[in-house]
Amino acid sequence: MTEFIQTVSPYLPAHIFDIVMVPLQIIILLFTLYFFCIGFCCLWRRKEKKILTPEKTFAVVVAAHNEAAVIGQLIENLNRLDYPAELYDIYVIADNCTDDTAEIAEQAGAIVCVRTHPTKKSKGFALEWMFERLFEMDKEYDAIAIFDADNLVHPNFLKEMNHRLLKGDKVIQGYLDAKNPYDTWVAGTFAIAFWVIDHISHLAKTNIGLSACLGGTGMCITTDVLKRHGWRATCLTEDMEFTMKLLAEGIKTTWAHDAVVYDEKPLTFKQAWNQRRRWAQGQFDVAHRFIPTMIREGWKRRDIRIWDGCIYLLQPHFLMISTFFIIISYVQLAFPPFYTSIYKFLPSQLMTAIMIGQYVLPMIILIKVRAKLKAWFYLLLYPVFIYSWIPIIFLGFIHRNEHEWSHTKHTRAMSMDEVMSDVK
Repeated sequence: MTEFIQTVSPYLPAHIFDIVMVPLQIIILLFTLYFFCIGFCCLWRRKEKKILTPEKTFAVVVAAHNEAAVIGQLIENLNRLDYPAELYDIYVIADNCTDDTAEIAEQAGAIVCVRTHPTKKSKGFALEWMFERLFEMDKEYDAIAIFDADNLVHPNFLKEMNHRLLKGDKVIQGYLDAKNPYDTWVAGTFAIAFWVIDHISHLAKTNIGLSACLGGTGMCITTDVLKRHGWRATCLTEDMEFTMKLLAEGIKTTWAHDAVVYDEKPLTFKQAWNQRRRWAQGQFDVAHRFIPTMIREGWKRRDIRIWDGCIYLLQPHFLMISTFFIIISYVQLAFPPFYTSIYKFLPSQLMTAIMIGQYVLPMIILIKVRAKLKAWFYLLLYPVFIYSWIPIIFLGFIHRNEHEWSHTKHTRAMSMDEVMSDVK
């Protein structure tokens, strides 16, 4: 093969593949600069005066499928939130459960709603079913807060959401922390990834007026938004689907950095792989369904937040393109040059800053969250977590049209006191 290339290359136009490779490099460079510049906007927080008086009423909804091991601790935790008990009620959806989830949740003080459906088994379907029942009740709530059964919630969560609602926000995502960041290296690297995304994406975008993205739990949505726009988010990543659906209609998601929810992270690499593959499938699905509409609405409304949402959805595609380019770059080393590298024309200081920045930012964030020494050890393994996304993304693309939901088993039962003493 090498001899063939060397034989025919004198008869081919110089750098014949530039028509593909130069635009490809430009796309990679623009995406990289975009994410890089936004990421550093997390280094500060806007100061704001908090509205501390509790006023808003909440329906706290927990979707649970066979969560007997952890549901009791969450309900006890929710009952002890620093918010007037008369202003919120706790609802648990016992969704297609075959264990004692419903009984344990009821004994702990939750209002349990049992749901059974032979085919519609995802969290998105369960939430849609629950919202319809809430809207039929005589009692009305200002907003609905949504959690997963494996979570624990900071005592000030509803106070922070009350503040954001009184400021006029309609769709709010709380800070996604880890309940068990030091259990295994997988849980640790997963936690670091969430801390990084919380800062370089959600906080950073909020600082410059862009939209955050719902994260599946720790969400708060006003009742009027749900009634007016409907839920109808039932794919593998219902949170992202609902975010983009609203964003296309000009409604952004606000980030509440002090409304903290502690989420159980996978303990094994297999669990983390399966969960992330489901996310990748869902993101490709949402991207292919929503990007055309969002491009059109972004142009129509002249709203840069909508276009930023498109770029967010295109992140897996960007990773695939980057992987393809890296492979081609290594292939070229074995042959005469067959494309022009635009990077040699860029200032060396720019490329150095990007290379250093991708390692410095996670370290800055570990300092900001006051992570324990063990997290710094996990940071050495963090590249394993990051680069494992490459095959996961390709598998997600291949299986993007498969919508079978898979349950992640949760077993890490912890009290809020244990979390507060251990996570930092």
